Amino acid sequence: MKKNYFLILLVLAFVSCKKELPTTNPSQVVDVYVAGVEHNSPNTNIAMYWKNGQAIALTDGTKWANVNSIVVVDNDVYVAGCEDKDGSMGPGAESIAKYWKNGQAVSLTDGTIPAAASSIAVVGKDVYVAGDVYKGYPNYIATYWKNGQAVSLTDGTKPAGANSIAAAGGDVYVAGWEINGSIGTAKYWKNGHAVALTDGTKDAWATSIVVVGGDVYVTGMERNDRGIGVAKYWENGQAIALTDGTTEAQAGGIAVVGNDVYVAASDNNVAKYWKNGQTITPGGPGSGYSIAVMDSDVYVTDAGVAKYWKNGNPVILVDVLKYSSSEAYSIFLAKK
Repeated sequence: MKKNYFLILLVLAFVSCKKELPTTNPSQVVDVYVAGVEHNSPNTNIAMYWKNGQAIALTDGTKWANVNSIVVVDNDVYVAGCEDKDGSMGPGAESIAKYWKNGQAVSLTDGTIPAAASSIAVVGKDVYVAGDVYKGYPNYIATYWKNGQAVSLTDGTKPAGANSIAAAGGDVYVAGWEINGSIGTAKYWKNGHAVALTDGTKDAWATSIVVVGGDVYVTGMERNDRGIGVAKYWENGQAIALTDGTTEAQAGGIAVVGNDVYVAASDNNVAKYWKNGQTITPGGPGSGYSIAVMDSDVYVTDAGVAKYWKNGNPVILVDVLKYSSSEAYSIFLAKK
């Protein structure tokens, strides 16, 4: 079973840095939720989320599991990912796409075919989850689920995947990729209708999508003529390159606040983010997966050691002596 297509190219490096202790200040007005994994053996992940630095395990570590996305609505915590059906295969053949609501698992597939969930959005009482379902090597079907009902975005004749989902104004937007031969095309789907962001001549994929005031923002990567990944985002289909193509890079999460556009990325195995195209490096080696902004504070998740950066200051979420490696994939901020 693959992990998200855009993640498998990353080389995650151990990051040594000073630990900032989670705050217990009662005047704190923001709750910080982070979803990720801890590795308790070479073939087993524990699916986790952290609230203000306090760990909540979603799985018990007997089966391989992964989580990629977290949102909080009306104090309910939703986390999307996958878990092996019986634990016998490790990361691979029998994973079940699922999400957890307040720690209770909701299975989206039954494990007869491998599947994974990559992103979750909640609007009112409706729960939307994006992911992919296996159809036979090497093909995956880009899929989303609304309240547990699957909607196929591709027909399974070509490998495809869904990495991010957003729901706005009654419309459902899903960002991902589809491969023709050996070349991936970055695209998104609006209510099931595909919108290509690249022309299919160079390998590309889309990783994250947000919709603000009717404007559609999508992040991702497209390779240049030398085969080097260029981190990009698209605003209503218009591409904006964030890197110059001299180093391998890809864009991850995106946040739009007013007129400001923030994009997290990995650039030459360094976690970075951009604000309106201006690059900022929070710290050392790593991968900028997800970004959130509130009251001018910028939070970026990182991996190798599960952590996030707040305005450039690292907050480590795990005991680095206990867990050899861990990842923080998604972050969500909620005002108290």
